[in-house]
Amino acid sequence: MSHPEHHRGRWRPRLDRPALVALLFGLAGVVYRLVLTLFTVPVSNSDEATFGLAALHIGQGREHPVFLYGQHYMGMLESYLAAPLVAVAGPSWPVLRLPMLALYAIFLYLIHRLTRRLGTPWFAAFVVGLLALGPERVVRDQLTVVGGRPEVKPAVLLMLLITVGLAAGTVHRRRLAVGLFGLLVGLAVWSDWLILPYLAVAGLALVWAVRRELLGWSGLLLAAGVVVGVAPMIVDNLRAGPGEDSLSVFREVSTKAGPQPPWSDRIRGGLLEGVPLAHGLCPVDGCGRWQQWFGVLYPVLLLAGAALAVLAYRRAVGAPHGERVGRGAGALRGERVGPVVQLALIAGAALTLLSYVRSPLAATSPLDNARYLSVLQLSLPAVLWPLWVAALTAWRGTSSVLGRLTGALSAAVLAALTVTTLVITVLFAATGTAASRTEERQARELAAALRADGPHEVYGDYWTCNRLIFNTDESVVCGVLDGDLSPGQNRYRPYWRQVGRAERPGYVVEIDSPMDRRLRRLLADRADTAPAREVGGYRVYHPDTPVRPWR
Repeated sequence: MSHPEHHRGRWRPRLDRPALVALLFGLAGVVYRLVLTLFTVPVSNSDEATFGLAALHIGQGREHPVFLYGQHYMGMLESYLAAPLVAVAGPSWPVLRLPMLALYAIFLYLIHRLTRRLGTPWFAAFVVGLLALGPERVVRDQLTVVGGRPEVKPAVLLMLLITVGLAAGTVHRRRLAVGLFGLLVGLAVWSDWLILPYLAVAGLALVWAVRRELLGWSGLLLAAGVVVGVAPMIVDNLRAGPGEDSLSVFREVSTKAGPQPPWSDRIRGGLLEGVPLAHGLCPVDGCGRWQQWFGVLYPVLLLAGAALAVLAYRRAVGAPHGERVGRGAGALRGERVGPVVQLALIAGAALTLLSYVRSPLAATSPLDNARYLSVLQLSLPAVLWPLWVAALTAWRGTSSVLGRLTGALSAAVLAALTVTTLVITVLFAATGTAASRTEERQARELAAALRADGPHEVYGDYWTCNRLIFNTDESVVCGVLDGDLSPGQNRYRPYWRQVGRAERPGYVVEIDSPMDRRLRRLLADRADTAPAREVGGYRVYHPDTPVRPWR
């Protein structure tokens, strides 16, 4: 906690020891991610490049997209945050990712503030220390510009801190605070719908804290804030054609035809793979059996955290009448808001996990889709709080033999969680970045070669095209083809049309890929007129006459 210190007439904040430790942990986490950002680790891809190209267009005033190019449900807030930097410095991956690094730093600060209000100073420092670590799966969700999660997590934490401050009476401009809460809700809804469970429970906590005030101007400001935040999505949906509104598109993406995996497989994929991956306990290629223990324990911790919060709330409600009268209603509400927010965090995690395991992807592709559980980091203070309380009680020697045994086991779990996350992080930092750096070097070599010598209008696969366009600052334009050389997922249609008008387009394919083999067969009878060169793991063809079999 910060304490004011007067020194020669100037006011300076002084950090207590837990806050200082948390600050050091946080700085270490930010510096570690800054180094990764400068080296473009984790590796970039065409999804991220699409956000980067949108930021480039926004900075140049050419486009003002509401949703990611080619879809109608992923908001573009991250592109708008990066647009000023890209406009000044030009397109590059570190420049594009710097706002995500800032959002991560804000996330650490806000979760430290909230955890201190809900728990103890040393527990808050411990939580920051855990979140400062990060193997590939964790830092990928925090640093890459792929929409939603980096910005909605700080938004939820700020909403909950506003709720705590309103209940405790420490917020003076109460109506403005409620309006800010609404604005954050609207921005989060526009940005990423995966955060809806947390928005729902945060809204219920706000209603509990200021339910009477919401009947007046505060309620109107809350609604106005929501409308302003979500206004881009509302306007876009009013203009959308039938079946192109956000809800219809999201429903189509979320519900795939075919047999549904059994619940047991989805729960196994969600708990044993998704939860450990989201918390940094496993490498990106999957969890070993010894790393799946946290997924098994997670539902137990949710129940224990909910039980502790209910007991704390009932203890505050059941205070002696004279004590309640002496402290006043505001002070009592301030004591009860902590358990209410803890329950909100527990409920948000449970609803998010339930929503995830309802999807067949939890069973069929748990490694690729564990990113959807990264928002569970919001609930880490409430989930680990029962372990901390049990361990601390046993350490102080104020419990029975059973309580000391439980405390020892709890301390062992916290130690195992810390050591496992630290080991996986060190392994990633020491040995897991080489592949990313090699792939980035090859992508840069390809971009430099085409930018210098052409061709400047090319066809390629999805994971090549938009990254190539971003790396060349649009001096090379690429149209997306599938492996059978049919038109693929062209998110930004002007690129496809420009390549389609080219008199002599090139073809950029990974060496010996299905697209490469298919193209070589088509060009077999005119090999002399279709020169090819190899650059950075890619083969570049530039035939004298276009090869467009879909026509």
